[in-house]
Amino acid sequence: MKVLIALGITLFSFTNSFAQDCEGIVKTCESYLKKNTGGRDFISDGQVYTAFLDREKAEFKTTFFGGTTYRIAASAGSKENYIIFTIKDPEGNILFSNRNYKNSPYWDFKIKESLPVTIETEFDMDLKVSGCAVMMIGFKN
Repeated sequence: MKVLIALGITLFSFTNSFAQDCEGIVKTCESYLKKNTGGRDFISDGQVYTAFLDREKAEFKTTFFGGTTYRIAASAGSKENYIIFTIKDPEGNILFSNRNYKNSPYWDFKIKESLPVTIETEFDMDLKVSGCAVMMIGFKN
């Protein structure tokens, strides 16, 4: 019985610290939706894409709608360049990767025609190998 209680306390502590860690990362990611926007913030699509990564990738599917300006923002902690995100079309062709831009924490773009996409997030293994990764999508109306 004492072993079960100790295990429960350990799991609760891990879950609680993980949630607190992710909570702070969400706030960082939200700040990227407002950063350098010329007075107009990007409005979140209402989703917080969160994954606990440990040397693997997370995959999120969404649709970008034509005529809309978007910002993808991603964070995994105190440094801006922990996360690599890659946007692919339905055939798997890479449309954009921040890997080519020093792992920039956000990217702005405008879509001409609606398009379903897959967004992969992963850690830059030279900087971080496991932890909470958060991505948000914002748009301007």
